Amino acid sequence: MPAELFKALRREPDAGTNVTAPETARPLIDVEGYNFYYGSKQALFGIRMGIPEKQVTALIGPSGCGKSTLLRSFNRMNDLVEGSRHEGNIRLGGRSIFDPALEVISLRRRMGMVFQKSNPFPKSIYENVVYGLRVAGQNDRRTLDAVAERSLKAAALWDEVKDQLGESALKLSGGQMQRLCIARAIANNPEIILMDEPCSALDPVATTKIEELIFELKKDYTIVIVTHNMQQAARVSDWTAFFYLGRLVEFDGTKKIFLSPSQKQTEDYITGRFG
Repeated sequence: MPAELFKALRREPDAGTNVTAPETARPLIDVEGYNFYYGSKQALFGIRMGIPEKQVTALIGPSGCGKSTLLRSFNRMNDLVEGSRHEGNIRLGGRSIFDPALEVISLRRRMGMVFQKSNPFPKSIYENVVYGLRVAGQNDRRTLDAVAERSLKAAALWDEVKDQLGESALKLSGGQMQRLCIARAIANNPEIILMDEPCSALDPVATTKIEELIFELKKDYTIVIVTHNMQQAARVSDWTAFFYLGRLVEFDGTKKIFLSPSQKQTEDYITGRFG
């Protein structure tokens, strides 16, 4: 990717934003020699990386390279796949997410998840946002109202839906539905937002809104995003990890990855020679 194109795409942090290298930034998630298997098929090979806190880390690479498998390992969604297993460790804030004393439900509450295809529930806009709180036993209307407003404002959706909170979420546009899913993901005050191709089904205008939202959300959340769109990775991320055939080829600052990658394989992918 030519330097001029990268600079045109990239939305730089505000002046004064602290940016440090992956080796020195405070990692919120530590991946330590992590292997993952679907039955006899190995999907990830010895992954080692640290996800910096309150920044955006993009996972890029061709289809089937293990990006989504790693993302779903963070909140242990892969536990639901029959026959899956892992080796190595993943730590969140220094504690293993596989600690037998750690409740998986509590782990998942610390990580909001946004999927490739928006998946609002067939409920009202309001009930979509507060669903997680209701499941947890919270039914105080004043509390639910405050959470709904806070979450919808954080997802840049409040002004568009504040007068139709009782209406079906399925009436929203595709981009609005995805922002609603983001509001639902942050309603429980997670530390981390995991995004798996959140814009792949959206038009350019809706994609721009989501990308602008990501830039704002990283002030309060650690964000990990899987994307096939390298231009999107260049625009929104602070760090980029390139995967190929289940292996982490290179992980560095996004500017370094796109302008002067250390590995030829990374350069070939970035410049479109394969993938």
